[in-house]
Amino acid sequence: MNFRYVAYAKDGAKRIGVIEAENEAEARELLQTDALFVGEISSVGSGTSERKKTLGFGSLFRPSTSRSVAGFTRQMSVLISSGTPIVQALGAVERQTDDPAWREVIVDLRSRVEEGLSLSEAMSHHPRAFDNVYRAMIAAGESGSGFDEILSRLAKLARQEIAVRNNITGAMVYPALLLTVALGVLVMLSLTVLPRFEELFETLNTPLPASTMVLMEISHFMQSYWWALLIGLIGVVAGTMHWLAKPTGKRFADSMSVRIPVFGKIVREFKAAKVARILGVLLEASVPLLESLEIAKTCTNNVLYAELVEDAEERVKQGESMSDAFSGSPLLSTSVCESIRNGEQTGRVGEVLMNLADIMDEDNEIIVRSLTSILEPMILAVLGVLVGIVALSLFLPLFDLTASTGGG
Repeated sequence: MNFRYVAYAKDGAKRIGVIEAENEAEARELLQTDALFVGEISSVGSGTSERKKTLGFGSLFRPSTSRSVAGFTRQMSVLISSGTPIVQALGAVERQTDDPAWREVIVDLRSRVEEGLSLSEAMSHHPRAFDNVYRAMIAAGESGSGFDEILSRLAKLARQEIAVRNNITGAMVYPALLLTVALGVLVMLSLTVLPRFEELFETLNTPLPASTMVLMEISHFMQSYWWALLIGLIGVVAGTMHWLAKPTGKRFADSMSVRIPVFGKIVREFKAAKVARILGVLLEASVPLLESLEIAKTCTNNVLYAELVEDAEERVKQGESMSDAFSGSPLLSTSVCESIRNGEQTGRVGEVLMNLADIMDEDNEIIVRSLTSILEPMILAVLGVLVGIVALSLFLPLFDLTASTGGG
């Protein structure tokens, strides 16, 4: 249980903070042990609960988190580097924030820091916004002297992650749009065009070839059971998401993602770059190696890579170097392990890993764009073939009728 206190030292200095204890008596005893005279003390457990209620969905909702965190970090970096105290800096950022949900997060951070928590401890109450890597670097900055430098590195890291995500998203938008259009065209043909042709064929009383009859049956099914198809689609999506949320489903998906031909290599390179960047920024922030590995393990978002980092952590505990601990894994290329080894020899592992991550991300972006440029004409070709088959199946009976009429 946490207690907020106002106490005074022997020299009369006023101390305000938060202390954790089982009850108020124990909290007073702990403060007196530190040679503090307790003036006021009260439980903040209920206050914290009320604050969570006040936040509503603010703490649960992720308010465009990546961009919000990037902007927050950049603003804090500028303010802290100019000598502004943390509480005043948080207040300034709060006043400049337009997003109500994100402003609530900053208000909560400022309130907790005013209660005596460190900024990293306050951020631990918002794990959806500030992940383990972010909080570890903030804690490292709080315990050292380069807090403004840590914030600057975090701002750069946030920008890089957003850039990587935007590059991937931008490259995949057009293929996804083409697939959506293709599906829409096929559904429109089945529900609107095919019934009209069916009426025409019935009026002409012309025999239909097999391909046309198949199309008509598909059209009948979609018109009669569209609701069943919709329910089935929703059920499949919901069931798949539920299964993927389980350990077995996530392991299967993560395993398949790194083994799919062509795409698997891209996924492996992106994951390797992420691990390298996380370890790089943590080591550059003077976070101990074992702690960096522990944090990286929780931030990979992939079961296989989490197990890889966990295994490397155990091997490092046994005395192996990080390069040896990672070597031999099919999830990391030889160049990654060699880069780590070179960094160990020069004493600049963090810097080497960050540079390596930058290079890998640039290479991955080129690969994704090249793959997209290949996929686009392939999707257009498949769409053209499907529409051509439908058109041919529809007009073939008319051609046959015209030919038989002309021959007669």
